[in-house]
Amino acid sequence: MFRFEHPTYLYALALLPLLAVVFFLFWRWRKQAIGRFAESHLAPLLMPDASRWKHKIKFGLLLLALAFLIVGAANPQWGSKREKVKRKSVDVLIALDISNSMYAEDVPPSRLERAKKFAENLVEKLKGERIGLVYFAGSAYLQMPVTTDYAAAEIFLRSASPELAASQGTAIGEAISVARRAFQTSENKAHKALIIITDGEDHDGEAVAEAEKAKEEGIIQFTVGVGTAEGGFIPMKTGGREDYKRDEGGQPVRSRLNEPMLADLASRGGGTYFHISDGDVAVAEALQGRIDQMEKQELEVRAFSSFNSYFQYFVFVGLALLVADWLVSWRRGRLEGKQLG
Repeated sequence: MFRFEHPTYLYALALLPLLAVVFFLFWRWRKQAIGRFAESHLAPLLMPDASRWKHKIKFGLLLLALAFLIVGAANPQWGSKREKVKRKSVDVLIALDISNSMYAEDVPPSRLERAKKFAENLVEKLKGERIGLVYFAGSAYLQMPVTTDYAAAEIFLRSASPELAASQGTAIGEAISVARRAFQTSENKAHKALIIITDGEDHDGEAVAEAEKAKEEGIIQFTVGVGTAEGGFIPMKTGGREDYKRDEGGQPVRSRLNEPMLADLASRGGGTYFHISDGDVAVAEALQGRIDQMEKQELEVRAFSSFNSYFQYFVFVGLALLVADWLVSWRRGRLEGKQLG
């Protein structure tokens, strides 16, 4: 299994195209400055040692060196030993609301962004359990079955958006139904947990009935409310301009958190209701505590017991490229022509 030990360092690679743009602007300015100083056919005579290509070569070497050093800092690793291990765990499905109402900004920066960040923190807290993802809006679907691939879960959560929904609305009941079917295929027969992160706008009216059925099947359900009682308007783009979602009368639609329904849903599902304003870390720790108290089943899983690091090769190449950049002279070489580029 391949991975980066410090993947956040890879974001620094985004700086390389910016450096390339800066270099291009500098090169264009340099040519214009030389053009103001002398005619193009006279410039080589006034600057006989100026190289046509070495500025570009040196800059290319510098970019490559930085790329290798950044990858080396992220420390690419390869799992060196795969073995079967015994682990006790609870299967946990996180159901994330990706309906348009989650664009409301009564919880900054928006309900959806806050919910995604909370879900990422939750995955971090629940490492050791098997985790899966359900997305729902007007309909629901299983985005990722229960697994111990936490990196994949975090990637899916970061990319979650209403554009991934086939239809709009908030079908909490269908999300619970999808979770029930997903858990039925699970080899874990002990208690299972479903964590629903939503603003509580239930449009199908089947949530309570589904929650009771799920509880009978051993699925403990927790709800996490995202939003405020005052609510907020739903930003939308209309004709290329920013606007708010409007009703048939042309008035902006205000979306409000439905706390009573979410509290009742959690109660019917044997769990607890939480509000995201209590703090991402505090709520995640509370959920972790509740899940730790649940009955767990011993499962046999395949895991990598150790990883070999290969950062040193990338650092070596990066440093070698820096040395090469330093050794390449700015002066014109023997093989270069007489014209200044």
